[in-house]
Amino acid sequence: MELRTLRYFVAVAEELHFGRAATRLRMTQPPLSRAIKQLEADLGCVLLLRSPTGVALTPAGVLLHEEACALLARADRMRERVTELAGPVTLTVGTLADSAEQFGTRLAAAYREHHPAARILIRESDLTDPTAGLRAGLVDVALTRTPFDDTGITTRTLRSERVGVVLRTDDPLAHRDGLRLADLAERRWFRFPDGTDPVWHAYWTGAAGDGRRRDGPVVRTARECLQSVLWNGTVGLMPLGHGLPQGLTVVPLTDMPPTSLVIAWRADDTTPLTRSFVRIAETVHRTADPARVE
Repeated sequence: MELRTLRYFVAVAEELHFGRAATRLRMTQPPLSRAIKQLEADLGCVLLLRSPTGVALTPAGVLLHEEACALLARADRMRERVTELAGPVTLTVGTLADSAEQFGTRLAAAYREHHPAARILIRESDLTDPTAGLRAGLVDVALTRTPFDDTGITTRTLRSERVGVVLRTDDPLAHRDGLRLADLAERRWFRFPDGTDPVWHAYWTGAAGDGRRRDGPVVRTARECLQSVLWNGTVGLMPLGHGLPQGLTVVPLTDMPPTSLVIAWRADDTTPLTRSFVRIAETVHRTADPARVE
């Protein structure tokens, strides 16, 4: 039995309702229900009696709740003592554009719960550095997007998303159901400054799809990209399903591979805080939206 599963069970046992317990745990109900069913299967007994109005504990569930509370309290005390002895620790997290917002507040809350004494520093990078400071040694772990040159970097994919072309709503192509790169061959695209990761630059300027060299304004941030489209009529790419300012729309691009939201860290980094961040981020993302994790 994992401590995480026991925490799930304690929440359900105390709330006597899966929905309220899921809210308390900051997760969705389906993965919580699956975890409890798996716990019952592992123990070979029924812990909860389910009904449309909630749940009730069986005698085995009452005993497990008592034992689990004692075990979890001991584990928390042990963590506090070890953390106190180790002294203050710092983890620097790099983020790119809206990557951190994909987690909402859940990741921050979960990490604070596991590492209450850790000092977390956040460093936001612009679009010229897709590793969000990781390659330059400025951060320990990054929340970012692919593709980029991942030499010496380990990534863990959380979610893949299709991309689309950002256009003004009065653009002749704006009301199409889908577009191909060939439809945009004569358009001006925004570009990134010289020295930007070539793999990243080629993908987000469409050059990776058709090999054409793009000509257009140089931008560094997502806001500059959108304003470039709005003011100059240039085109660019963005993941589908993200909010846009008034006057802009996004049309799916059918011949481009998807981009992935990833956690990235240096391949030679084996520090406990980094490994814990990766594990917690995966768990948070999986419990929040299990169908979209890859």
